[in-house]
Amino acid sequence: MERTGFEPFGEQLVSATDAQPKSRASKLLLRAGTTVFWSLVAGIVLARAAFFEPGIYDGFARVASLAKNLIF
Repeated sequence: MERTGFEPFGEQLVSATDAQPKSRASKLLLRAGTTVFWSLVAGIVLARAAFFEPGIYDGFARVASLAKNLIF
């Protein structure tokens, strides 16, 4: 007998084998989409590292301290 999993609200859980793409085109699109996503993530992180300016938030710190002094 196969055990079926349920989430806390009573919905039946889909097994991992049911969630996998079945056709070759689905697998190819999944891999391509995943590759594009992680390439964009890496590009954004590298761009942020390359163009990082440490003093960019100094103005915000002054405004935040002014607001803190006004409030308290």
